[in-house]
Amino acid sequence: MIHPIEEESYRILAGRVDLSGLPPLSRAVVARIIHASADVEYATTTVTDEAALAAAVRALQDGAPVVADVEMVASGITGAPAGCYLDRVGPGARPTRSAAAIRAAAAEHPDGAIFVIGCAPTALFELVELAGSGRVRPALVVGMPVGFVGAAESKEALRASGLPSVSNRGEKGGSAVAAAAFNAIARIAAREGDSDG
Repeated sequence: MIHPIEEESYRILAGRVDLSGLPPLSRAVVARIIHASADVEYATTTVTDEAALAAAVRALQDGAPVVADVEMVASGITGAPAGCYLDRVGPGARPTRSAAAIRAAAAEHPDGAIFVIGCAPTALFELVELAGSGRVRPALVVGMPVGFVGAAESKEALRASGLPSVSNRGEKGGSAVAAAAFNAIARIAAREGDSDG
């Protein structure tokens, strides 16, 4: 059941931005991101692929593992259990602990995981590089790290890689929006799963 505050938030959102031109899964993802951030700019900067989202829904229904770059992203994910591998790497890891954690996660889940990156551009760069060398094949990458250093560029690299993804153009992003994007997909997977049963 949807909380009345959430219902009101979506009503306000609908009055401020028209998402009707987006296909259904993309619309749900973008709306959830805007709901989480109160930033309607995501309506024009979010980049989605409907086929990739549909495949991610199926992957979740089939039990795909979910990996987050940091604990804050993992904590924001409500639609499925999410793992974060930062506790498996030491403080001197290169180039960053987040990148090393993604390497550890990719080694454990080389095929079919959903990666949700909302904090560290280095983690997203690492994932794109691992995928380019064939060491990981994600079902979906939610790549929405935030910051002035490397965030926009890491998302550009993700889009250029051809990996199935959700991203946004620019420096904005963060744990809340990355988790929100994933949670929209997870809600759809759960709803469709319930209707099948």
